[in-house]
Amino acid sequence: MDDASVTHFLDAEAITQGETLGLMARFIVEGYMAGEHKSPMRGFSIEFNQHRPYVAGDDVRHLDWKVLGRTDRYYLKQYDQETNFVAHILLDGSESMKYGAAGGISKLEYSKRMAACLAYLILRQRDAVSVAVFDQAIDQQHPRTGNLASIHNIMNVLAAFEPTRPTRIASVLHDVAGRIKRRGLVFVISDLFDDEQQILDGIQHIRFSGSEVIVMHTMDADELNFPFQGLVEFEGLETTGRVVTRPAEIRKSYLQELEAFQKRLREGCEKQNCHYILVNTARPLHETIAGYLAFRQRTTRK
Repeated sequence: MDDASVTHFLDAEAITQGETLGLMARFIVEGYMAGEHKSPMRGFSIEFNQHRPYVAGDDVRHLDWKVLGRTDRYYLKQYDQETNFVAHILLDGSESMKYGAAGGISKLEYSKRMAACLAYLILRQRDAVSVAVFDQAIDQQHPRTGNLASIHNIMNVLAAFEPTRPTRIASVLHDVAGRIKRRGLVFVISDLFDDEQQILDGIQHIRFSGSEVIVMHTMDADELNFPFQGLVEFEGLETTGRVVTRPAEIRKSYLQELEAFQKRLREGCEKQNCHYILVNTARPLHETIAGYLAFRQRTTRK
C-alpha cells in the first residue's frame, strides 16, 4: 500500500496540538530504557525518594553527608528511576464500527485516524507503542516498537483492515491482560457494543496487572442523537437483524437506554481508576485528542 493511501491518517492539527500537550503516564510504569515516567525500580536517577542504610560495596558518591554529620550514621540517597512506557492501542474492528452518518466518516475510519495519531505522538516523545485491531480476537497487529519510522508500517496495518465479524471485547481484554509483561498504558478504542459488565471485568483484569486503561468510547452523532424521521428500517451490523419502526416513537426510550449504558460504563471505569472518554465522530479529531490530553494533563499524578 503506498504512502498516499495512508498518510491521511495523521491529522496535522491533532499532531501539532498533541505534541504541545504530551502524553505522560499517570501511574507507575515499567519500561525498558531511561525515559520520563515513574518506574517501580529504585535507582540513582533524577527525583529523590528516600534514604536507605549504607551497605558495604555501595557507591559512596550517593552518601548523604548532611545526615552523616547529624547522626553519625551512613545513609544513601535513593531516587525514583524514570522510564519509558509502552502503550498498547487496541482498536475495535468489528462490523458495528462500519457505521457512519450520511456524508460523514465511519466510526472505524475515525478510530483508525485516532489510533495513528496517538501512536505517532507516543513514538514522537520516545516512548513505545503496539497497535492491534480486533473483533472476536486480535486480527492484525503491529508489535511493540519505539522507532518513529515504524509509523508508516502501523498506518499500513490500520489501512489494510476491513471488518467482517462481530465483536467479543471482553475476551480480547482478558487475552491482552495475560500478554502484558510490564505495566504501561492500554487504549481501548471501541463503540463498546457488547455486554458492559464483561467489558468492565476485562478492564479490571488489565488494571489488576498494574497497567493504566484509557477507554475511548467512539460513537457516531446519529447514535448519540437519534435524529431519524418517518418510517425507517434499521439493519443490525452484527447479529441483530432488521427492524422497521418510527424513530419518533422510540427516540425518548432509546436516548434513556443509551444514557444508562454510558453511565454504567463511565462509573465502572471510574471505579477502576480509568479514564472514560466519550468520542463523537462528528467532532474534529484534533479537538478530541487535544481535549483529552489537556484533561489528562490536569489529572496526571505528579
